Amino acid sequence: MSTLAHAHAHAHAQAQARAIAQTVTDPELPMLTLHDLGVLRDVRLEGERVVVEITPTYSGCPAMAEMRADLATRLRTAGYPDIDVRTVLSPPWTTDDITEHGRRVLTEHGIAPPGPAPRRSRGPVPLTLGARPAALACPLCGSADTERISQFGATSCTSLHRCRACREPFEHVKPH
Repeated sequence: MSTLAHAHAHAHAQAQARAIAQTVTDPELPMLTLHDLGVLRDVRLEGERVVVEITPTYSGCPAMAEMRADLATRLRTAGYPDIDVRTVLSPPWTTDDITEHGRRVLTEHGIAPPGPAPRRSRGPVPLTLGARPAALACPLCGSADTERISQFGATSCTSLHRCRACREPFEHVKPH
């Protein structure tokens, strides 16, 4: 095989591996892919090995082991026998990494997407506990007349809210 043909085959295999990895869904928010969530950072071939880099939504995220396993399983099933899923912590994940498509999907599933992630200075920052978020628009009816019921929803990344207009509960992905 010529060098050019080898380079083309390598680029094609890498693009295929990336496309496959981009279909893997988040175990806690299964309507979103890891790509749409912004957790999937890189997919590349190093020789015959597929290297996948993912970033947790927060340190200690309990879903990381399942994400790694799901990525490896999906890639092995597609014919890639050598997979290395790596955790990358820098730059840290923020809710700004969620794609526009991901934000639309959250809303379509009755989950209020996060607003912009808070901007923090480098180094130690003051810890603010119990800060009340601004009113959220209900993802079901659009009303801004909502209230937070609980700081924690089904996952620690979400909070539970209720719309006073349509009286329906909904979750909100917390900005961070």
